[in-house]
Amino acid sequence: MRFTSLKHSLLACAVVVFTLPMVATAQLSSPMGGAIPAGTGAGVHSPNSPFAPLVDRADVLPWSVLTTIKTKVEKNRVLPVFPSTVQALNQKSQRIQGFMMPLEPGEKQKHFLLSSVPLTCSFCLPGGPESMVEVKTKTPVKYSMEAVVVEGQFAVLNDDPYGLYYRITDGVAVK
Repeated sequence: MRFTSLKHSLLACAVVVFTLPMVATAQLSSPMGGAIPAGTGAGVHSPNSPFAPLVDRADVLPWSVLTTIKTKVEKNRVLPVFPSTVQALNQKSQRIQGFMMPLEPGEKQKHFLLSSVPLTCSFCLPGGPESMVEVKTKTPVKYSMEAVVVEGQFAVLNDDPYGLYYRITDGVAVK
């Protein structure tokens, strides 16, 4: 497999980390108790994290809605099965709150992943693909380690080549 840029390599790594553990049905223990399949769910905000968890906001789409999906294995691929509540969000303007995961170097970002929990390790993904949204903005957004809110055209992705489940295009930063 040949990659044309750093962001393609990062997205491909995310897919491998997401899909391999799910196909193997590995189990992780959660700090909240119980076992969860590796590479699934909203991710766990570590109580030792130096970053504050997301504050509930009535004006953003909650991660609890985006993470209610199921998956199926088809031809050695893990594919999402979205409930009707998630499908209804497709091709509509949505606001999402999360933590930036840059795909390219630089202080300002036009293409990044938004995660439901902050990264605490540069080699670890915080949750499964349902806990991230790929964001492409109209104008660059200043990188922040604090939570950000973006608004744009929301897409539910049934068979993304990078294994992503959600994307926002024409995004803008919102206060």
